[in-house]
Amino acid sequence: MNKNLVVAFAAALLVGGLNAQAQAQTTTAAPTTTAASALKLGYTNIDYVLAQTPEAKDIQNQLTIQRTQSENELKRMQKELEDKYGAYEKGAAQMTDVIRKDRETELQGLQGRIQEFGRTAEQSLQTKYGQLVNPVVQKIQKAIDAVAKENAYTYVFNLDAGANTTPILLVAPEENNITELVLKKLGIDPTKIAAPANNANKPANAGSGATAAPAKKN
Repeated sequence: MNKNLVVAFAAALLVGGLNAQAQAQTTTAAPTTTAASALKLGYTNIDYVLAQTPEAKDIQNQLTIQRTQSENELKRMQKELEDKYGAYEKGAAQMTDVIRKDRETELQGLQGRIQEFGRTAEQSLQTKYGQLVNPVVQKIQKAIDAVAKENAYTYVFNLDAGANTTPILLVAPEENNITELVLKKLGIDPTKIAAPANNANKPANAGSGATAAPAKKN
């Protein structure tokens, strides 16, 4: 999705650049100028919109329950390993070679199961996240499509490029921010949303008044 957005953005810049060059060469290219000026760019932040949906709280609760259960099981397995290792250390000197080797094999096996459980638990959580979030993201995408069509936006960009990445839009005018329109299309009243304490819905380095808003998954 991000790759497609970048390609679309590059195409938009190319159209603008070609139009500027044509204007410099001749003043008779009015049709081309009119077509290029009709290009309309918008932006939003799908993760931010997602966080405002009615489903967001339930999704977070389900993920928290699953993570807590996995963490508790992991702690239980680690405690079992610690107890068995402690018993092994105390009695190792009196064990025959056969028993000692059996205990060591048991400890190694338990340690391997703990590591495997940690990996599969994390994978399961990611799968669960996708199952819960994807239907909501699809609904958000439909709202974005509708807003773009109703307001004649040629391209709509997702502000958020993902965790620990640079946003796609670093500076953007407020009039191109369609986040409130998308929220309204989803039946969410933007005026009833508490302002984020860390200004997470604003583009980095944006001028005053330029707001945007997440998505992770689009």
